[in-house]
Amino acid sequence: MITDEVWKLPAIVNRFLSYRSAIPLAQEQIGVMMSILKTREQSVESFLDLGCGDGILGAAVLGEYPSARGVFVDFSAPMLEQAREGLKEYADQLAFENLDYGDPAWVDRIKSKGLFDAVVSGFSIHHQLDDRKREVYAEIYSLLKPGGWFINVEHVSSAAQLNVDLFESHYTSARYAIEKQNGGTRTLQEVEHEYKNRPDKDANILAPTELQCDWLGGIGYEEVDCYFRIYELAVFGGRKPK
Repeated sequence: MITDEVWKLPAIVNRFLSYRSAIPLAQEQIGVMMSILKTREQSVESFLDLGCGDGILGAAVLGEYPSARGVFVDFSAPMLEQAREGLKEYADQLAFENLDYGDPAWVDRIKSKGLFDAVVSGFSIHHQLDDRKREVYAEIYSLLKPGGWFINVEHVSSAAQLNVDLFESHYTSARYAIEKQNGGTRTLQEVEHEYKNRPDKDANILAPTELQCDWLGGIGYEEVDCYFRIYELAVFGGRKPK
């Protein structure tokens, strides 16, 4: 099985969602994303959630801009179904597309829906090879209206092994606490072993935040920066010039 194909398996999807609260400062990362969007002079009327998973980022956008039109894209049907179910109250203003943006043809399908005030993505683009990441960032740029923001809440590489170790320790300890709270009997060592040998591990192709910001600047984004970082997690992006 191609490594990123594991995200089409319901068991993998459900496991990720059940442990998402173990992600360090997850709510704060989404808060930073929303703080950036709220710097716009106008409200967000249209947005794209790319690699949407269960739609948590798009849900945050809708919480602030409840009349916005949203497009949710994911190549995992189980993830997309989670998003559709969780956002059914907004069904009339949303579209859900089962697309693999690893294939450049995806952008033509989405362009038919118009341009966006914002494109957000969470823990998804790091599954692409670096050359493809850069191409995706350029494709996103082509989908933005002038003044539109691209914000990536992402898993990135670290120059320091200590940073990697700290992240893994934080995450596995939090997962262990969740299991204990739910009546689980596994030891911390067993949880750590499972995490380090998880089937989706090889789907992670991490790149430095600084390099990815350089790509964004080269494409033409402005206000490019890393706006938040903890361990191997970062919120970075840029705005298409007005």
